[in-house]
Amino acid sequence: MQKLLAMILASVFAAVTFNAVAADAPKKEEKKAEAKAEVKADAKKEVKKEEKKAH
Repeated sequence: MQKLLAMILASVFAAVTFNAVAADAPKKEEKKAEAKAEVKADAKKEVKKEEKKAH
């Protein structure tokens, strides 16, 4: 009985830990993607401003 409880406790701990680690990774990637999108948007705005100045 003790071994069964130990195995159940270990499996719950492993599942919770795995979910916490797996949930953290996409958040960082989303932030990087958003930052890249903002940089691209800013670059496009600067190009448009330069084109308007050239005309």
